[in-house]
Amino acid sequence: MSNIRVIGPRGSGKTTYLAALAYWPDKRRLGKKAHHFTIQSLNDETRELAEKAENIIREGGSLEPTTVAGGIDRLPFYSFRIEVKNLLTIVEMNLAIRDYPGEIFEELESGTKNQLTEEFIDECLMKDVKGCLILLTEWKKGTDKFYSRVLKRFTDLMDSHDRGNDLRIAVAMSKCERGELWPGRLAPEIDLFDVHLPETKAILTAKIHPKNLRFYAISTFGILQRNDPRPNRVDEWGTNGRNSVLRKPSVWQPYGMISPLYWLSTGKRMRDDA
Repeated sequence: MSNIRVIGPRGSGKTTYLAALAYWPDKRRLGKKAHHFTIQSLNDETRELAEKAENIIREGGSLEPTTVAGGIDRLPFYSFRIEVKNLLTIVEMNLAIRDYPGEIFEELESGTKNQLTEEFIDECLMKDVKGCLILLTEWKKGTDKFYSRVLKRFTDLMDSHDRGNDLRIAVAMSKCERGELWPGRLAPEIDLFDVHLPETKAILTAKIHPKNLRFYAISTFGILQRNDPRPNRVDEWGTNGRNSVLRKPSVWQPYGMISPLYWLSTGKRMRDDA
């Protein structure tokens, strides 16, 4: 079982990403790629998350943000079996994934110690954690500097916990269905991170060995269709702020969901961005 952690700021789509992974929408619509992998939920928490994806996201709603009431130990582990077929081989991954609330990511910037961040650091940087998926989503003025400060703090903590040489880090631009990002999804390191988050990339490449660092693009909502690349997502304001919901649930098809998890688990790249 590979232990994976998912972190990122509030609103970066962490829980929605995992819910879509648990449900894996429109399997029959994925064409040939449907034969490249299968996903199975292994525990009750993951099956409940899949039900939320079907009953809330597909109905045009949005999931509640993750909270830490009761401490880190109260956060669920989501457990998946993902089978990936490569030409003549089949790679099976059993993943245990923990998704942390965005407030923890933001607390890292200050460097102040409190029980919440201490629990997060101790658990996230344990030796049996194979890798960490970091979801980033904004590039408005000041965001690159904020992300770079947080991730410098995180990489310093990796070093202090003796994880600087053996923790894989997959950094993904989430919500890449946006029109200004979609064309850059095929080469995200160059066309997304170099362009929109250069300081963040510079910190990561300076602090993490190239063998342990990869850049990705993820779209949980996807686009409407090949000849209509508008985002299959609209933003609405609710009690918890701005939420993203599906524009057209009947054509829900995510992009890039499996590739970072495959690399985090195996250290190898997939043939296509699935």
